[in-house]
Amino acid sequence: MSAEFELCPGRKIGGSNPCFIIAEIGQNHQGDIEIAKKMIRMAKDCGADCAKFQKSEIEHRFTKQALERPYTSPHAWGPTYGAHKHHLEFSHQQYRELQQYASEVGIFFTASGMDEMAVEFLHEINVPFFKVASADTNNIPYLEKTAKKGRPMVISSGMQSMKTMRCVYQTVKKLNPNFTFLQCTSAYPLPLEHVNLSLIPEFQKEFPDIPIGYSGHETGIHVSVAAVALGAKVLERHVTLDKSWKGSDHSASLEPAELAELVKAIRTVEMAMGSPIKQMLPCEASCHSKLGKSVVARKPLQKGQTLTLDMLTVKVAEPHGMRPENIFKLVGKKITVDLEKDATITDAIIQN
Repeated sequence: MSAEFELCPGRKIGGSNPCFIIAEIGQNHQGDIEIAKKMIRMAKDCGADCAKFQKSEIEHRFTKQALERPYTSPHAWGPTYGAHKHHLEFSHQQYRELQQYASEVGIFFTASGMDEMAVEFLHEINVPFFKVASADTNNIPYLEKTAKKGRPMVISSGMQSMKTMRCVYQTVKKLNPNFTFLQCTSAYPLPLEHVNLSLIPEFQKEFPDIPIGYSGHETGIHVSVAAVALGAKVLERHVTLDKSWKGSDHSASLEPAELAELVKAIRTVEMAMGSPIKQMLPCEASCHSKLGKSVVARKPLQKGQTLTLDMLTVKVAEPHGMRPENIFKLVGKKITVDLEKDATITDAIIQN
């Protein structure tokens, strides 16, 4: 079983702890703080553990040329990529306002630090953990600086190889023991054939001392529920108030009813995972009483006879007696009473 650690105050992940569910609001708030607040409330009402955003210090994240290039996407919020990104970026004060609102609502609040300066700001406002977006997973200087701050880290693996993830593990582990990897494929929406849930157990084998999770960009909830059944200890899904809104992430996001159904399904599956110990359970007693079989006499037998296999058979009997799996242990034993056909074989009539 993977190590466990406290991801947020009072909330551990890994081990036997419930899956930690992150509602990734990202930039699906359309640049409107009131929509962002509605989404925080929605995440809480649907049962998510955390509402997460994406924080950039735009001039630190992008080159001047990248910001000045024309942006003609139907999802554009401005004529250049820079204007588009600025429209979607909240100020420091707005982030503090959202953080306070999340606290009032009663849900954990954090963000992906999309550059080193954004991480500095998130550290300043005391987020419970840092989310490392897939685009920064192989950014080793960024990882080192982030890990040194001592907060737990949730690290996505989109666009990376297992070789790279080994390097990431070695980089972070020596600086910060509290981190998790998320299986992730960076496509929006994600075709099912590229989800690769099989990587969850591979990650578990490769990195047995850290929790493994899943960040999904597929449509619907079934794949994410399967990820939890495979052992994902953190689950991240993009959320939206309306899939038809402008923005490239909305189509791969969950609307409120879907998020609520996902959380419900995950908690149901977690309960159903139960125990790895196979034994008859108290809830099976009624069925066993009616249908459970015992060893009985195949024909009339006399006191003192030595039992052979052809003298015995297995039937639903009253009262219950020797369990069927013990029939071979009776061969060669003597009985201490006369038995009619179909009489139950019990311990009490077997000579010691």
